[in-house]
Amino acid sequence: MSEQVAPSPPSVPDHEADPGRPAVGVGPWPGPWPDGEHYDPELLAGGDRRNVVDRYRYWRHEAIVADLDTRRHPFHVAVENWEHDFNIGSVVRTANAFCAAAVHIVGRRRWNRRGAMVTERYQHVHHHPDTAALVAWAAERGLPVIGVDNLPGSVPLESYPLPRACVLVFGQEGPGLSEEVREACAAVLSIAQFGSTRSINAGAAAAVAMHAWVRAHVFDQPV
Repeated sequence: MSEQVAPSPPSVPDHEADPGRPAVGVGPWPGPWPDGEHYDPELLAGGDRRNVVDRYRYWRHEAIVADLDTRRHPFHVAVENWEHDFNIGSVVRTANAFCAAAVHIVGRRRWNRRGAMVTERYQHVHHHPDTAALVAWAAERGLPVIGVDNLPGSVPLESYPLPRACVLVFGQEGPGLSEEVREACAAVLSIAQFGSTRSINAGAAAAVAMHAWVRAHVFDQPV
């Protein structure tokens, strides 16, 4: 069974701007305050410098999560974390951008949150101690596990009909997908490459795969 990971405080609060960059967000609400329980009085009074789209300016954190929960997409993203993969923060940020149902971290509980840019506050993140736990979780919900890695015998992502509800799983930088995950996958997909490098990093691969899902199931662009 998966375990919900409670968000930890970010290394830099999300309302503080980088001294080397211009301030982001908006200042205090001008004029009479708007009505609605989703608004945060502290943000209305002091301004909203968070990394959120304009739609969610001045909203309470809980209200943003609740609204996202009404329209999350039915695909999940899983990342192996046996060696503290530094790409996980980037994967979480991208999963939030594409409104994934959840991110699942397999292996070590601790992960580098810097690349997430505080988006883990709005994205459901679960921890599984090992591959067997992830596979059991997916099986209980009837979700096929789809690996993404440029391995011998893999199928091109560009021509594979991604299931609407599924778990896209990525290995960590270097080793790639573990043998245990490969054996559990309904398919292992590769991303077409045309240059000299052997692979792209896990964060980039996850972004490509999630966008492929969005093209297929949101914009109805079949392979």
